[in-house]
Amino acid sequence: MIDINCDLGEGVNNEHLIMPLISSCNISCGAHAGSVETIDKVMELAIKNKVKIGAHPSFPDRENFGRKVMHLSNSELQKSIEKQLLLFKERADLQNATIHHVKPHGALYNVIAINSEKAMIVVKAIQSIYKVTKLYVPYDSEIEKVAQKNGIEIIYEAFADRNYNDDLTLVSRSLPYAIINDKEEVLEHVKRMAYESKVKTVQDSLKHIKAQTFCVHGDNNNVIEIVEFLHQHLIIED
Repeated sequence: MIDINCDLGEGVNNEHLIMPLISSCNISCGAHAGSVETIDKVMELAIKNKVKIGAHPSFPDRENFGRKVMHLSNSELQKSIEKQLLLFKERADLQNATIHHVKPHGALYNVIAINSEKAMIVVKAIQSIYKVTKLYVPYDSEIEKVAQKNGIEIIYEAFADRNYNDDLTLVSRSLPYAIINDKEEVLEHVKRMAYESKVKTVQDSLKHIKAQTFCVHGDNNNVIEIVEFLHQHLIIED
């Protein structure tokens, strides 16, 4: 059984096509994209399709879609994340929805993978708003260690549609080979990570990786084709 997750509520308006094909979703909390209305709409679709619901907080940067690092103070960053998570909790409570997990977005996700101080800020923000929730983290990352030390249950995440470097960082989006758009390549990538605990890097190495959930980006140009193909060829969690 494989968990496929997708980043949604980011203004692409394809959630109705994606939701029946995935098992968990990460819904933008309005800081890099989306709004109260999109949170409500996507959450309703997730409930209808029995998809696990996750909050997807980010740097408060709509201009750059949360994909550039913002140099905020620790208190500014914590307040921003808390505000996003509180809004998400309020919207979930209105629909009696269970928040299964938190998955930071974009540049924030990448920063806390390597910066333990910022990782601690994210953990503090989560624990100030949510009593119990899981956290999607990359394998062998700083956020993994910090979360575990502070009693947050982690779920290892890997990216179905992104290429990796030898150090298990994601290839920069500024490079033409950062994103995998071919559905068959995505399937092969996921199967290798899921069944062999290996990822083939752009340096042509095989590196050890742990993954329990696999992300396809909702704004990938071929996202519908990819998730349909994965759904056909993998046993996806209910």
